[in-house]
Amino acid sequence: MTVPDYQPMLATPWPAAFDDPGWWFEVKWDGYRAIVSADGGEVRARSRRGLDLIGRFPELASLEVPDGVALDGEVVALDEQGRPSFSHLQQRSGFAAGGTWVDVGVNLVVFDVLFAGEDLTTVPYEGRRARLESLGLAMPIIVPEATPEMGTSLFEAARSQGLEGVVGKRLGSPYVPGRRSPYWRKVAVKRRLRAVVGGYLPGEGGRASTFGSILVGLNDEHGLRWIAAVGSGFDEPALQAFSAALRQMERTVKPFYNDVITPKPIRPVWVEPEIVVEVEYKEWTHDLHLRAPVYKGIQVADQETVTWAEEGP
Repeated sequence: MTVPDYQPMLATPWPAAFDDPGWWFEVKWDGYRAIVSADGGEVRARSRRGLDLIGRFPELASLEVPDGVALDGEVVALDEQGRPSFSHLQQRSGFAAGGTWVDVGVNLVVFDVLFAGEDLTTVPYEGRRARLESLGLAMPIIVPEATPEMGTSLFEAARSQGLEGVVGKRLGSPYVPGRRSPYWRKVAVKRRLRAVVGGYLPGEGGRASTFGSILVGLNDEHGLRWIAAVGSGFDEPALQAFSAALRQMERTVKPFYNDVITPKPIRPVWVEPEIVVEVEYKEWTHDLHLRAPVYKGIQVADQETVTWAEEGP
C-alpha cells in the first residue's frame, strides 16, 4: 500500500502552562517541521508547506525509517549543550564569518506516527504514541518522552533549559492533518530584555507617516552595540507617539559602533540614545542578534544601566 502524503497538524497557541490528567505534554522543538516517510525503500521528507527537505538536508535520505511508515517530527540542529538551536539550523544554508562553510549536523525529532501499514490518524493520541515507541527508531532519530498531566513543571524545566516551550496533547484525540486543532495546545516561553533606541527605519505603505521599525542596542565596553530592528508590537497610538518623540531626537551621527543590518535597503535615521524599551524575543541568533523581536513598551530607566552584561545572552 502506498504511503499517503500528509500535511502536519498544527497546535493552537495557549496563554499559559497547565496541569490536567486528560493531557500529556511534550517539549516544543525549534526547527523545521517535517513529514518523513519511507515507501519502496525511498525516504521522503516534506516541509509544512510540502517542499522537499532532502535537498537542503541530504542526510535525511539515509534515515532508517521502516518501509511503509509516515512520521511527523522536527528537523533540528543541537548546540553544544544538546539544545535545539534554530540559529545553528540556519547556518546550513549560508556561510559563517570569514567565508568558512559551517558544517552543522541535524537530527530528526519524531513525536507522532501517521501511517504504519495503515492509516493511524483516527487512532487516539496515546495509541499513536505507543505505536511510535514500538518502531524502535534509532539515532539520529530522537523519540522524546511525553510527560503525563504535569504541564507546568515541564514548562518550567523547558524555560530553565532555554527551550522553546511545551505542547499539550489531549488524550483520546485524533490527528487532524493540515488543520490547527484544539487537541494540541502550544505554550511558548517568552523572553524579554531592555534595550536602548538608537535609530529607526522610515515606514512604507500604511506606516509611511510614522516608521517601519526601531533600531535598538545594548551598552558594552565599546559603546552602544546594535542587536535588532523591532517592527512589530506597535498599535496605532504607540506608532504616533513614538514617531513624534523620535523626530525630536534625530541626530546625524550613528550611535551604534557595530554594523546595523536592515531587512530592506532603507537608510536609517539616527536618534539620541535616550529611550529605553522592553522587547520580547524568541532567542539570540548565532551572530548575537535578536530573533523575532516584538516591542512591549517603554521602560523608565537610565539608558546607561541597559548593558550587555545585564541584558545580553
